[in-house]
Amino acid sequence: MIVGGASGIGLATAHALAARGDHVVIADINGQAAQQRAAELGEAASAVTADVTDEDSVAAAFAAARAAGPLRTVVSCAGLSVIGAIPDIELAGWQTTIDVCLTGTMLVIKHAARTLDDGGSIVAVSSLNGRQPGTAMAAYCSAKAGVLMLVQVAALELAARGIRVNAVSPGLVDTPLVAGLAMVPGLTDEYLENTPLGRAGVPDDIADAVEFLTSQRAAWITGSAFDINGGAHLKRYPDVLGKVQALTEG
Repeated sequence: MIVGGASGIGLATAHALAARGDHVVIADINGQAAQQRAAELGEAASAVTADVTDEDSVAAAFAAARAAGPLRTVVSCAGLSVIGAIPDIELAGWQTTIDVCLTGTMLVIKHAARTLDDGGSIVAVSSLNGRQPGTAMAAYCSAKAGVLMLVQVAALELAARGIRVNAVSPGLVDTPLVAGLAMVPGLTDEYLENTPLGRAGVPDDIADAVEFLTSQRAAWITGSAFDINGGAHLKRYPDVLGKVQALTEG
């Protein structure tokens, strides 16, 4: 089950898991898009609607997935970001980011733990911002750092059942979530200047790591976070606030 699986990293992960022979349940707040993506995968996939800010919706999605057969893998991909300096950030924007990125991940892990077969696997998508601060990114950074700790706690609690819980932490990946960055002059360039491998990621870069972590090749890995960012964690994060201010003042 891929939560947030109708686009970006989630969709690439759905393709990767289907390619290895899994039946994939694509869960997304956009139920129509989830249905379309599942149809493209054919008999290897089905779809459910899931809003990670609504526990009843998450629970219903897991019940539907379980009704289709044994559940062995859950990937939590849903996310969004609201940009704003701390003195200016609207509480509603802060709360929405925390609700989707952190509380939503908790609800997915909660109901995955109730539904997964023993010996299953959970992967949560965190971010480079879980470990590297960025100006104007307080809500997102805080939420993604929380995801990393949540994964460690879940790994401890679920180990007795053989359920492994890990995280992946992407850097700049070409997905709809980061499409707005290109509208801020110089911001993408600064990202790439601080990425030693010199390019943005693509969704398959992350999906391949998730496929590994949810396979038996990773049977002795739990409570870990994998930095997948071209080495960007080794340098500095772009000055998002400075670039946005320059745009608005210009």
